[in-house]
Amino acid sequence: MYIYLRNLSPTQQIGTLFVVVFGVLALASLLLFVFSIRDFADADAAQRRRASLKSFQGIVRTSWVMVLVFWLGWMMGNWVALSLFGLVSFFALREFLTLSPIRRGDHRSLVLAFFAVLPTQYWLVGSGHFDMFAVFIPVYAFLALPVVSALANDPQRFLERNAKLQWGIMVCVYGMSHVPALLMLDFPGYDRRNAFMVFFLVIVVQVCMVTQHLVGRHWKRSAVAPAISSSFHWTGAGVGMLVASLLGAALAGITPWVPATAFVFSLIACCAGTLGHFVMKALKRDRGIPSWGAQGRAVTGAGGLLDRVDALCFAAPVFFHSARWYFEL
Repeated sequence: MYIYLRNLSPTQQIGTLFVVVFGVLALASLLLFVFSIRDFADADAAQRRRASLKSFQGIVRTSWVMVLVFWLGWMMGNWVALSLFGLVSFFALREFLTLSPIRRGDHRSLVLAFFAVLPTQYWLVGSGHFDMFAVFIPVYAFLALPVVSALANDPQRFLERNAKLQWGIMVCVYGMSHVPALLMLDFPGYDRRNAFMVFFLVIVVQVCMVTQHLVGRHWKRSAVAPAISSSFHWTGAGVGMLVASLLGAALAGITPWVPATAFVFSLIACCAGTLGHFVMKALKRDRGIPSWGAQGRAVTGAGGLLDRVDALCFAAPVFFHSARWYFEL
């Protein structure tokens, strides 16, 4: 498969990938629809099946969105892709903060976060200022946000409130902004086909999460931390990372790497995404919620977006900076 993909032109590569990916997603959507109309005599079994199907439907919907974002980024240019990922960051951050207590003294910090920090971060990405984009949020924004909050003259739970805001910005804005940042790197001998790197990262992380979800539900093992997740165990995590990494090696033809190197980078992304997803589960348990939504519905109208992209938010910075280090960019 590596040699086949490598020998195709960029147009042929994108055609082949989209036929395969859209075919798989269409088949998955059809199967989920068929299972959703199936009747069960046992009410408890029906409820469990509906909950499982709802989770898979969310994953498939997010996969459709990510593939469409890749398509639009390929067809309409990098700034369109940046804008789309900026909207993803906006809605994910809104979802994160909606379920956190907000006081009047936080309003200035929230305005700064949504309408100054977020667009500035994506502008730095689009303009190729990689050194500044890598430190803008963890250095400058982390200083500015608590200063603005302190000027609001509200010391009650000051540390907790600012920590939540900073956490949300790091995950939803800083982490997510590294996905379209791959479009701006100049990989040697790659002929500016960077949209394939975005596709590669997204598909590998999504396959890893789906595989872990399936293994965790159907292959019962002792949970690593039952108070945080009853389905997360090392066997499921290992199987998910292995399957996704093998897929990454098979897709090496659309990357600047050979299969062995693509496998390693896939494993790096999957490891970061898996552990990041687990951390986000801990945050949800701390808030006393099963998902970033209210009773199964996202409070922002974004469809439980953060539940679907949290692993990507953790995987993208590790993948991006590992690739920069590898190519000395």
